[in-house]
Amino acid sequence: MEQVKAYGVSNATQPLGPMQITRRDAGERDVVIDIAYCGVCHSDIHQARNEWDNSIFPMVPGHEIVGTVTKVGAKVKRFKAGDKVGVGCLVDSCRECPDCKDHLEQFCSRPIFTYNCLEKDNKTIVHGGYATKIVVDDDFVLRIPDNLSLDKTAPLLCAGITTYSPLRHWNAGPGKKVAVIGLGGLGHMAVKIAHAMKAEVTVLSRTLDKKADAMKLGADQVYATNDPKTFEKLNKYFDLIINTVSVKLDWGAYLGTLKRDGTMVLLGVPSDAPQLHAFPLIMGRRSLAGSLIGGLKETQEMLDFCGKHNITADIELIPINKINEAYERVIKADVKYRFVIDIASLR
Repeated sequence: MEQVKAYGVSNATQPLGPMQITRRDAGERDVVIDIAYCGVCHSDIHQARNEWDNSIFPMVPGHEIVGTVTKVGAKVKRFKAGDKVGVGCLVDSCRECPDCKDHLEQFCSRPIFTYNCLEKDNKTIVHGGYATKIVVDDDFVLRIPDNLSLDKTAPLLCAGITTYSPLRHWNAGPGKKVAVIGLGGLGHMAVKIAHAMKAEVTVLSRTLDKKADAMKLGADQVYATNDPKTFEKLNKYFDLIINTVSVKLDWGAYLGTLKRDGTMVLLGVPSDAPQLHAFPLIMGRRSLAGSLIGGLKETQEMLDFCGKHNITADIELIPINKINEAYERVIKADVKYRFVIDIASLR
């Protein structure tokens, strides 16, 4: 066992601060990683503040982890010391259920998340990437393409796969019209990836304030949803809508912009359950669906796709002592478009 430096919380009401955590010794299937950067996800805030009523303390957040391998176990064949690697939202699963066998570990009924979770012994708390080091089973370690900068790659481990997975599953590509609701941490990745897939990409934002940014990221057009005429103009227009926001919206109005057999995919979770009448669904055989990150196979596919197309996140790099300020700015949507912690500042 090794004591390492970390940043975390002991309860839901305190700010994040320095702490020491224990990492296990490397087993025969383990990879030891010196963490270089860790992205900041809005879910880190929800869980550190127990806003989902499921938090386990003490807690070290962080599931957008990139770094360098320093040691591997005797049975590890895919990685060696010096490799650039990543760790996303999962560090283990049951390996036995139908979802795991289909490489969809994110839907496992007994997942082990990168933090705010217990190991299989149901006693040991799992800590995340706001730390200098992590030890992970090699099946849950991902290879980073050589051409991608590590700091800007970190958010791909959550924001990237969260948007890539539904775009891939619902066949975004040439000839398809894709809408992205919201241009934040998830939305800006959805635009980049859908554009690289050669779909026609439309950003739906409350105002046109982010139009120039959206066009630079790869959007073909931008519409303001505070203009009632927008929904008239876009009636039965899209094949797929990726809804990245966690605010309450009139889902019926957005469903009306889908063609027959179109789908709106939910990635965000509003705090209040929106009301939805059946008519927008049944009048066009439309679907309302949800999506959750991706399995390890698909996450590696996403990283390779981003390597091929030189896709990374737009980030603001911060030292660890700015994390509490960053949390408040995330809540205010005051970042373009993802904070990433320079873990060298923790060392």
